[in-house]
Amino acid sequence: MSYYQPGILATPVPPQARHLFFALESVEALPAALEKLMQRVDGKSAVVGFGKSLVNALGAKVAGLRPFPAMTGVGVDNPSTQYALWCWLHGEDRGELLNRSRALEVALAPALRLVQMNEAFRHMSGHDLTGYEDGTENPHDEAAVAAALVAEGEDGLVGGSFAAIQQWQHDLNGFNAMPSHEQDNIIGRRKSDNEELDDAPICAHVKRTAQESFTPEAFIVRRSMPWIEGDRAGLMFLAFGHSFNAFEAQLRRMSGLEDGIVDGLYRMSRPITGGYYWCPPLKDGQLDLRALNIG
Repeated sequence: MSYYQPGILATPVPPQARHLFFALESVEALPAALEKLMQRVDGKSAVVGFGKSLVNALGAKVAGLRPFPAMTGVGVDNPSTQYALWCWLHGEDRGELLNRSRALEVALAPALRLVQMNEAFRHMSGHDLTGYEDGTENPHDEAAVAAALVAEGEDGLVGGSFAAIQQWQHDLNGFNAMPSHEQDNIIGRRKSDNEELDDAPICAHVKRTAQESFTPEAFIVRRSMPWIEGDRAGLMFLAFGHSFNAFEAQLRRMSGLEDGIVDGLYRMSRPITGGYYWCPPLKDGQLDLRALNIG
């Protein structure tokens, strides 16, 4: 039996998903709501993460958990839209996910109120809406476990993970109007065969985020999926790590805070949300909330 929420590392990303974000409304009602959450979340078809404010409300402490930093770079902004609770629902059918999300919303009231919902989906075999493959440099197998999961610590922490989430909104009209070589230079790969460009500019996304180029190396496990809402579209970026440090190092470099060079990705996309969440491990097939003084 898995000691971590298996949806974190399951591949490929699910065909359909929903990201649910909740605000804390009643501390008094919170223990009862979390009991219901434990009954409804299996860590596979639903992955759950707790924000710092919810952990604080329970008088608990999770080492390494902090709110998402509003990061202003060189002409770019990464906003913080931190919430108390996040749930990532997986499934095959949009209607089934709608029913599950509504049932979860009812179960968590009045302690927690749903304040944001984003539908996401798998495009092609795991591509961004720009047509480029996403997550090419993800670690696999034991390397993925090492990158994404907490390996040591107190009871209730080992097997946990830290999720970083940003909703990126693309300028697809502007991007599609660019010549193909200019698009490739923004990403640092050829769209046609996903091969990395040896002569890509230093601002190319692949070069800005090369995980082995950081000290220490900044490996994360990406589980991003596209989203569409009316005439807006983009990527729900989601990365898991044994801490937030690797993601934050990458974001700082992307934003130009390391050397003044901004990632080319900002030419065609902008983050409009940002949140950090602690994903507890499992114990006997249920969420292990001992770190939150529950169970």
